[in-house]
Amino acid sequence: MPSRKALIRRPGPRLAEGLVTHIERSPVDADLALQQWETYAETLREHGWETAETEPADDCPDSVFIEDTVVMFRNVALIARPGAESRRPETTAVEEAVARLGCSVNWVWEPGTLDGGDVLKIGDTIYVGRGGRTNAAGVQQLRAAFEPLGARVVPVPVSKVLHLKSAVTALPDSTVIGYPPLVDTPSVFPRHLPVPEESGAHVVLLGGGKLLMAASAPKTAELFTDLGYQPVTVDISEFEKLEGCVTCLSVRLRDLYA
Repeated sequence: MPSRKALIRRPGPRLAEGLVTHIERSPVDADLALQQWETYAETLREHGWETAETEPADDCPDSVFIEDTVVMFRNVALIARPGAESRRPETTAVEEAVARLGCSVNWVWEPGTLDGGDVLKIGDTIYVGRGGRTNAAGVQQLRAAFEPLGARVVPVPVSKVLHLKSAVTALPDSTVIGYPPLVDTPSVFPRHLPVPEESGAHVVLLGGGKLLMAASAPKTAELFTDLGYQPVTVDISEFEKLEGCVTCLSVRLRDLYA
């Protein structure tokens, strides 16, 4: 049975203070957010993922968005250096977690900045968003870490959203999906499918054609069903108020020892 683990971190007491950059701030219900996070984690487990809860980072409001702290390629972990300085303490516990799992650990160093949410992996191709949170030095260090392992790194401009994966993710057949008003350059992707809702552009591949996605994109879920996939929806409304989506609430580690 392939090893499928997901790193998660529960929302902290300061969640409502999380950063927002491209949307208006609105009140966050911390109790509801915790319920939604617990449902998200249980949904991963129900579909064959073993969850590993990382130590809390309660002084960091955005720490629940754990995907931004590390980028995985095969069994190598690149510890990010978030573009927002307030988020940099989030990486310490994640570094310890991936080391315990037996990963080889590398780091992004100053002056590089890199957020994991800017990295979309499709096979051995790694698309990296170059925009608000990830800079040119961060892209260069990503290349240095992963190209020797066989990765092909493709920088992609990001100007309309927080992260690359706020705009696009990919289906199991490698088709990139995105909400057209938020995608800077769809032509960079060999296959691109527009979706009718912003949150419909975000999917986590659970395996077996199952797509974890937000409940706020029913039209897109219908589209995916028509394409032969099985949407698995979760309500993440409180995290969407902080520009969060289904991808950023976990770090998926597949076949570490393959």
